[in-house]
Amino acid sequence: MAYPSQLGFQDAASPLMEELLHFHDHALMILLLISILVLYIIIAMVSTELTNSLILDSQEIEIIWTVLPALILILIALPSLRILYLMDEINDPHLTIKAVGHQWYWSYEYTDYEDLGFDSYMIPTQDLTPGQFRLLETDHRMVIPVESPIRILVSAEDVLHSWAVPSLGVKMDAVPGRLNQVAFVTSRPGVFYGQCSEICGANHSFMPIVVEAVPLAHFENWSSLMLEDA
Repeated sequence: MAYPSQLGFQDAASPLMEELLHFHDHALMILLLISILVLYIIIAMVSTELTNSLILDSQEIEIIWTVLPALILILIALPSLRILYLMDEINDPHLTIKAVGHQWYWSYEYTDYEDLGFDSYMIPTQDLTPGQFRLLETDHRMVIPVESPIRILVSAEDVLHSWAVPSLGVKMDAVPGRLNQVAFVTSRPGVFYGQCSEICGANHSFMPIVVEAVPLAHFENWSSLMLEDA
């Protein structure tokens, strides 16, 4: 999860987020090189009194500063399109979960099970136990198996919401009357925190998302206990 004075992204917990981090570093390096080049040219033009008359009107230089930016844009666009298609790809999910946004909490339905669903409310500050995070912990976590393709169907009951977990590289709008879908695979066990990323009302900041990734055997035990309680 995020920590105070953090400058970069959260640690990746899915292959998709790792790709997004690599693309971020790739684009940032290109921007850094362009900024250094432009700064050098500005300093050189300001600090020198000599001017080459051939530079003022040169077809070769005009070709270079037209073709070079086009090549740079291609270097940025191709990896971006690749990740865009990867984010939209859903191949044979092992588990489908429907996440519905309400004012102001999330409800989850495990559609592969006959009667497995629950509401997920934020734990009030006065009820937190040592080790739990304020405004981020919920009374029921969304539990998923590790290294299994998960499909999330996202919708809303009342107003616009957004289901987002940064460390998984997932962010999908929840629109009333519309069913959006997003897929991801967790690469390691852990607890991953997110929040509603759409300004949905007075208690917008009080509907956190907690995803707990566990080994498959633990997930099966959890689902059996939840079905018995239901």
